[in-house]
Amino acid sequence: MIEAERIFDAREALAETLARDVADELDRAIEAKGRATLAVSGGTTPKLFFEKLSEIDIPWSRVSVTLVDERQVPETSERSNARLVRTHLLRNKAAAASFIPLAGNPDAARVAAFDVAVLGMGSDGHTASFFPGGDRLSEALDAESGKRLIEMTAPGAGEPRLTFTLPVLEQSGRLALHIEGAEKRQVLKQALEAGPEEDMPVRAILRSATPVTLYWCP
Repeated sequence: MIEAERIFDAREALAETLARDVADELDRAIEAKGRATLAVSGGTTPKLFFEKLSEIDIPWSRVSVTLVDERQVPETSERSNARLVRTHLLRNKAAAASFIPLAGNPDAARVAAFDVAVLGMGSDGHTASFFPGGDRLSEALDAESGKRLIEMTAPGAGEPRLTFTLPVLEQSGRLALHIEGAEKRQVLKQALEAGPEEDMPVRAILRSATPVTLYWCP
């Protein structure tokens, strides 16, 4: 469920606030238990947020960064989410963080519970790699499957993907949904209406009991 909406006039203000909020959550987790885990999404939307977050001074050596989902491509590919994170987030002060890639990493499914997870949303209503028509979508959304990380193939996904499942995301200490632009706002409005989760899988997050904070700008 959307617990709070944080609306901004410009991308810069959104990125700065989201970065500060995420850093504060990581700082609290480190203070409470000594370490923190952050899961982030790919695409073009989070680049500025990543860059702002990389400049904030927290104990990054105690932070593990991973991905909500990943394309099964080499990190040399421009479509690699790992490459995006290494280029735009794991720099400046955040260079001290450890990174847990998903592709080609058999240990990825054993990553610690996320203290913060930042999700995006596609114009087709997907989030993570929960795509309409995904071959394992029902499994990804199933609270009883026992799976943490699964492969996903879907018509709108391009390459085969890896994605953490809905139960893993629901266990996050803090969930943020970061979207930008009028088109995405309209998609979100539609997703909040009645309809099958399979048609717009972001509904699974929006209907979850786990609170979600929305960050949006035009």
